[in-house]
Amino acid sequence: MKRILLIGGSGQLGTALRAELADAEISAPAHVAFDLVTDAPAALLDGAHYDVAINCAAFHNVDTCEREPDKAFAANTLAVDGFARACAERDIAFMTISTDYVFDGTATRPYTEGDAPGPRTTYGVSKLGGELLARRSGRKHYVVRTSGVFGTVGTSSKGYTLIDKVLGQAERGEPTRMVADMTFSPSYAPHVARAIRGLIEAEAYGLHHVTNAGACSWFEFVQAAFAKAGFADAALEPVAYASFGNPVQRPMYSPLANTTFAALGLAPLPRWDAALDEFLAARSRRVQAAT
Repeated sequence: MKRILLIGGSGQLGTALRAELADAEISAPAHVAFDLVTDAPAALLDGAHYDVAINCAAFHNVDTCEREPDKAFAANTLAVDGFARACAERDIAFMTISTDYVFDGTATRPYTEGDAPGPRTTYGVSKLGGELLARRSGRKHYVVRTSGVFGTVGTSSKGYTLIDKVLGQAERGEPTRMVADMTFSPSYAPHVARAIRGLIEAEAYGLHHVTNAGACSWFEFVQAAFAKAGFADAALEPVAYASFGNPVQRPMYSPLANTTFAALGLAPLPRWDAALDEFLAARSRRVQAAT
């Protein structure tokens, strides 16, 4: 396995990547040791002889990005550009993780890698900017788009995962309201990490959509989680996104379809409902270990 530098290794996907790449020579500096926005990439890259640098760091709270666009573009665009260029200068392959929010959400079928982006949010624009600037750094780049990543580790901005939060509500008998008119492709972090490993091993540079197969609404996702976890009778109410009065125009339909893996001989990711089974089994083991 290659020598890997991982930025953002404490989040959902970063944690899964550290587990998936445990047999590799991997370095994952903590945020306090290296800040992608404020610290010079050379401090990490010079003399380290990495083969691949993976950027999982992002300013990804969608609502906050609208209020603080300078921070969004600093983290998701300019910092990615600087790191990609520094890697290219040292012949290090560079991977950045992107999002379904680069699309406008008006499609009627899942977006492929060949579809033209058209982000509607500051977050989506800033992530698309990072993609484009990473691509201009040279041939040895990977852009991996995901959608609705979930795992057993909380996000840096919220400290919890949505699925853990709603399962906790069901366990306590509390009602849950969930958006029923936003459709996406759930992405289980360990499955995404496994696919990323395959891309690195194949040196399959370029743009790839990496999500679990299939699509669902957030309501359908939580409804399935409740049923599988034994909370089929939990109070779960489907609501429209507009009912929250949020002015941010998120993409209402943003499932991603992968068109690159078959030619590479890479296996497609399992369906999202099978991924949910794996997540719930892992969550159960974690809960049992904590008691």
